[in-house]
Amino acid sequence: MPKILVTGGCGYIGSHTIVDLLDHQYDVISIDDNSRSTPYALAGIEKITGKKIKNYKVDLKNFDETRAVFQENPDINAVIHFAAYKAVGESVEDPLQYYENNIFGLINLVKCVQEFSVPHFVFSSSCTVYGNPEHMPVTEDSPTGKAESPYGATKQMGERVLQDFAKSTGATTIALLRYFNPVGAHPSALIGELPLGKPQNLVPVITQTAIGKLPKMMVFGDDYPTRDGSCVRDYIHVCDIAHAHTLAVQYLSDKKNKSRCDVFNLGTGDGVTVLEAIRMFEKVSGVKLNYEIGPRRAGDIVAIYANNDFAIQQLGWKIKYNLEEMIRTAWQWELKIKEAEEMVKSN
Repeated sequence: MPKILVTGGCGYIGSHTIVDLLDHQYDVISIDDNSRSTPYALAGIEKITGKKIKNYKVDLKNFDETRAVFQENPDINAVIHFAAYKAVGESVEDPLQYYENNIFGLINLVKCVQEFSVPHFVFSSSCTVYGNPEHMPVTEDSPTGKAESPYGATKQMGERVLQDFAKSTGATTIALLRYFNPVGAHPSALIGELPLGKPQNLVPVITQTAIGKLPKMMVFGDDYPTRDGSCVRDYIHVCDIAHAHTLAVQYLSDKKNKSRCDVFNLGTGDGVTVLEAIRMFEKVSGVKLNYEIGPRRAGDIVAIYANNDFAIQQLGWKIKYNLEEMIRTAWQWELKIKEAEEMVKSN
């Protein structure tokens, strides 16, 4: 049973990926310092799978602590690297924090991968590497444009680090997975997106507004050159994203890679506007959302959606969840959180 190290395993996509890896008979360990997550996800993973996951509470910026995990686990077959800060707006406000965390952590991790000859590495990248694309849908060969935020710049830099590392080593093959906009939650509602502090991504803002945690939500701009004036994004269910990581590990292990560093777009291929996502939520939940239109937000791109043919053809990836199911599972998760909070209060 191959052992997979997942960094950021207590996070949103990391926790769902651990579940998918366990469902496909992988042995999994996690690194997560819980600076942007809580250990709650580990309990959810155990309830879903019946398996307890060992998490190392290690900051990847600390090389010695990171290396100690590899010393203790010399049989790691692949690393899936999620652990990064990811809020576009925050990265604009505090760019140094993003460059330090996202790049130093990656470099320390890759040093360990090199020293311990780990065969495979899967990187959590982002469609932000394309900047404001001129043509849509974007393919893996679309040019990477000027990053619109420090967050996007760290993903471009991370890809470059790994591409250069792949050229220099004969020991490790790499897959760069460029996500579009992960949303939703596990159908069990035992794990999901759990932002610490004010949420930055659209769907948790919607659900937290609907449930009353936020008084109202802001739609950042309705004057973009799109069908209703709001930004267009490609929303993809987190479980579909998670399964693509399992498939990427299998793809590299089976030596199906086309190069030492292959790139895949992970999106549905359909663009959805912010206002369309709001209307879908209102349809699914029966709740009227309190929102208003505000000015554009720094760092936002106008529109982006994927051409996902390469991932479908090469990984054998199949998208299971549509937009309605994405929104429904996200809302079920929000309701589950409220139920848990009310139980704590009553006790």
